Amino acid sequence: MNPADVAQSAMPMVSADVSLIALFWQAHWIVKSVMLGLIGCSVWVWAIAIDKLLLYSRTKRAMDRFEQAFWSGESIDDLYRTLSAKPTHSMAACFVAAMREWKRSFESHSRSFAGLQMRIEKVMNVSIAREVERLERRLLVLATVGSAGPFVGLFGTVWGIMSSFQSIAASKNTSLAVVAPGIAEALFATAVGLIAAIPATIFYNKFTSEVNRQTQRLEGFADEFSAILSRQIDERA
Repeated sequence: MNPADVAQSAMPMVSADVSLIALFWQAHWIVKSVMLGLIGCSVWVWAIAIDKLLLYSRTKRAMDRFEQAFWSGESIDDLYRTLSAKPTHSMAACFVAAMREWKRSFESHSRSFAGLQMRIEKVMNVSIAREVERLERRLLVLATVGSAGPFVGLFGTVWGIMSSFQSIAASKNTSLAVVAPGIAEALFATAVGLIAAIPATIFYNKFTSEVNRQTQRLEGFADEFSAILSRQIDERA
């Protein structure tokens, strides 16, 4: 056959639509399902990221306000009455839990201080654990998407390539115009997997670091407040 005729016969195939939308609609239904799932995971990742950014920002501001009030010289009894009247989180919740145990011990008929220091430390540790659990909620989703997203996308790619080879075998045509669209559809699944996984991994690392910083800040306050109460216990014993 004349080379010019071969080129002319291949031109309609080369002009096939290879836009992203066209690649999605032309993909096998399993590859479509993979890409839709990954797109859904990507949206979920960004929703969690925005929620966590706002949460950590609010928590940091709340810690700053509490520490400013706590170290301002205001009576801790007045501060306790103010904070105990409303729901509290973070450092304020740790303070309220310790003060509640302190007042229960002094308001009871028994004036024994044995074990009071240990009970106060215990309730503060429980409060910190609850706060860390609140801060870490849904971070496992980010870790899962970040680690599994590329493999899910790779599964879509492998399936798409298998479907492409089957189409090539059925048509008995191995020209680039026939092979390229199918390979592009398959690789598109991997790209979507990376789009979902990369932000998830970045946000997970960032938020884990933020949780660790806030946890250390809570534990530092708990140690300082425990020392203050310990001195009070020694004076009253």
